[in-house]
Amino acid sequence: MTNEELWREILGELELTVSKANFATWFQNTFVADQSEGKITVGTPSAFVKEWLEDKYQKNILKFLRLRSPEVRSIEFKVVSKEAPQEKKVSETKNAEEQMDFREIYIDRETNLNPRYTFDNFIVGTFNELVHASALSVINNLGVLYNPLFIYGGVGLGKTHLMQAIGNKIKTDRPEKKIFYISAERFANELVSAIRNNETGIFKDKYRSYDVMILDDIQFISSRGSSTQEEIFHTFNTLYQANKQIIFSSDRPPKSISNIEDRLRSRFEGGMIADIAEPDYETRLAILQSKAAEKQEYRPSSEVLEHIAASVQSNIRELEGSLNSIIARSKIKKRPLSLPEVKEILIKNEKPRKTLSSQHIIRKIAQFYEVPEKNLFEKTRRKEVVKPRQIAMYLMREDFNGSFPYIGKKFGGRDHTTAIHAYTKILNDLKKDDRLKEELKTIRAQLYEEEKQ
Repeated sequence: MTNEELWREILGELELTVSKANFATWFQNTFVADQSEGKITVGTPSAFVKEWLEDKYQKNILKFLRLRSPEVRSIEFKVVSKEAPQEKKVSETKNAEEQMDFREIYIDRETNLNPRYTFDNFIVGTFNELVHASALSVINNLGVLYNPLFIYGGVGLGKTHLMQAIGNKIKTDRPEKKIFYISAERFANELVSAIRNNETGIFKDKYRSYDVMILDDIQFISSRGSSTQEEIFHTFNTLYQANKQIIFSSDRPPKSISNIEDRLRSRFEGGMIADIAEPDYETRLAILQSKAAEKQEYRPSSEVLEHIAASVQSNIRELEGSLNSIIARSKIKKRPLSLPEVKEILIKNEKPRKTLSSQHIIRKIAQFYEVPEKNLFEKTRRKEVVKPRQIAMYLMREDFNGSFPYIGKKFGGRDHTTAIHAYTKILNDLKKDDRLKEELKTIRAQLYEEEKQ
């Protein structure tokens, strides 16, 4: 296994344990620079990144390294310039000309795109047909059709892959176009730095000069101040008026993003909104088969892939992580794993599930609708309180089978008929209120994501 292959597998594991924004911020342009006598040297692009990795991620990285190379005893982080490192193998010999600089295939500095994300390795199923078709339409009609394109869906379902595939395809077909991909968190951090250093003019000129602007995890701006939203609004207007293409992604639809200005929300909703759902069994199996075909050795058997597809249902990222984990253990054992061994690994890797209590639901509802939690228990008929309270009662009955007397008692000792009325009201409203459907979908996704953590 080469240094490049080793680090790619480590990054695959890390993607499952850290947020997408943190992964992009701290692991971009990192690589295995050297390996000797049980010590792995990881190259970093700056001293700041080096210190952060040492402080926050060293323990996890070392754990993942030892799973793949048990002889690894220690890890060192070192600031290394782009030209300095030479690719070395961990355990094999290979001609230098056959080796590839991992950093060059991992990130393109001009566009901030990962060249590995393409349409060729993007699996299309019923869960993402609409968003895939929308992406192709954008490529063929830049700045004209579906502008902006707003992609939303849960964690690990392929939003980032698709966005970057769009960017990479445009770069190939239209090399004259200036393209840039960035997370909303990094955009906000760069803005803060520009303000601090009196360089806002440079910042604005940079982001308003692109032909294609791809902004990931836009829901992040709901936790930032007005200056970030103000800058995104004006950047959007400048690009839009010049017929430049804008692409956003989020874990929820625009109307469910709290704490953003209405004028910005209306911009998000002004083009094409397309969601990515969870993949079905057939699509999960197709994804695993595609990824396994890329492996040169120790490919899992069909029955193993079928078992993984049936067992890992949450998202594509965890699906690929499970496959990588199994192949890594196969390399250690120097043979493909049997189905019983795979079952044991998947059981061990499964995160313990927390049991959601009524308090979890109430707290999440209060956060989502931005009302003080205590207000949900008060005897008030204010609209901004009544609706969240009724939704909380509905969820406690529908998703967790709470009895109506129990639900009434939890909400300030109300009679069970109040809980019945709330449940029936929301049940009927869902038949005709699309916005309510989206809100409930988002709330449930957030609740169940917390349950897995």
